[in-house]
Amino acid sequence: MENPRPQPPAPTPPMAPLPAPVHPPIAPIPVPPPRAPAPAAAAASSMASTSASAAGGDGEAEYEISEDHRAARERHERAVQELLQRRRAYAMAVPTNDSAVRARLRRLGEPITLFGEREMERRDRLRALMVRLEADGQVDRLLRAQEDDQAARAGDEEEEEEIQYPFFTEGTEELLNARVDIARYSLPRAKARIERAKRRHEDPDEDPEAEADLFVKQAAEFVLECSEIGDDRPLTGCSFSRDASMLATSSWSGIIKVWSMPQITKITTLKGHTERATDVTFSPADDCLATASADRTAKLWKPDGSLLMSFDGHLDRLARLAFHPSGKYLGTASFDKTWRLWDINTGKELLLQEGHSRSVYGVNFHPDGSLAASCGLDSYARVWDLRSGRLFFTLKGHVKPVLGISFSPNGYLLATGSEDNFCRIWDLRKRQMLYSIPAHKSLISHVKFEPQEGYYLATSSYDTKAAVNFMPFIYFSFFIRH
Repeated sequence: MENPRPQPPAPTPPMAPLPAPVHPPIAPIPVPPPRAPAPAAAAASSMASTSASAAGGDGEAEYEISEDHRAARERHERAVQELLQRRRAYAMAVPTNDSAVRARLRRLGEPITLFGEREMERRDRLRALMVRLEADGQVDRLLRAQEDDQAARAGDEEEEEEIQYPFFTEGTEELLNARVDIARYSLPRAKARIERAKRRHEDPDEDPEAEADLFVKQAAEFVLECSEIGDDRPLTGCSFSRDASMLATSSWSGIIKVWSMPQITKITTLKGHTERATDVTFSPADDCLATASADRTAKLWKPDGSLLMSFDGHLDRLARLAFHPSGKYLGTASFDKTWRLWDINTGKELLLQEGHSRSVYGVNFHPDGSLAASCGLDSYARVWDLRSGRLFFTLKGHVKPVLGISFSPNGYLLATGSEDNFCRIWDLRKRQMLYSIPAHKSLISHVKFEPQEGYYLATSSYDTKAAVNFMPFIYFSFFIRH
């Protein structure tokens, strides 16, 4: 039996097309009425249309530029021009010396200075003038002025003598006599000191360590003997007389007072300074005393209050002062970056010593009288040979101003105190630092060796304490607190 054939599917009738949607008509967009153009905008549009027609009328529309945009573009162009002129000015070779700047301005026919004008402002004015002349095409004028400067500089160099460093200036006859006198005074004292040191070193009965221990025990028994109000204003210095029978004090009030010891009764008051007194010291040869002041003068007094002499010459206020061991000379340190040596008998200035880059604060003399030491706010201390005038040694180690300096009686140790809170001990034989003592918590205002043997060193500080340091200069103890 055969299978029947499959029948094809019946055809689907076609669908009727969908009717197209009908939208309502859109109302036309209203056109705003034309506005009358502003006069400036109308002129600009007319200029733009004129330029467009003059260009050939190619049909391309140009944009109108507003006044604000045009002003902004002009400001930008001016700023660019000023920047270029400033760059050109700093690229120019302008003299740095003020005298050369004045000479160049004079050659260009400009005033060499204006009211209230400083050096840098004058140099900037010259730079702007040179740029302006170059922009105006007056290069020949600039070149002519520069050639005149070079010719004048060459003439000055030919006239100047070549200076050889280090150089020496010729001193006065008084200074020569003082150097000879200091040499004759110091050589016998140095010889006696060295012989005494050799004798003590060779003597088997001498025991320096035992003597130092004795001093330590005595210092442990230090007590406050007395306390007295010295002045209405802060005290700046004090000094004992050579026999310790008198004590002199100086203060910010400019008044120096002399007290009897140990009764602590006021003997006299010295008045003569017009500014605060900065230091006072007794002479090692007699009972005279010298004072220093911020009025740029030092004065020599008798203990009864009579003024003997005034030493004038410093250009700035004085700091500290010291007598030469012979008592014939006085050293003064000043903020004019110099220290000076004066003759006590004549009042003349024998030596004006430079060398510090900043103010000189302290000065001290070697016990033999051959050397002088100065310290200053440049963080250096320097040792000078008074017999020859040469610099013997520069003490470098402190990082802040050095305020105190003192020679040891043994002749070869030197102590300095600084604002870095350190006291440093230097060996003049080796020309190097031996010890660095962190003695205080604040700046050290002064240092002083024990005057007989130098067994201990006293230091004072702004931490309201004074300290005693014993050999080998290990910090021992505070002995007084203010």
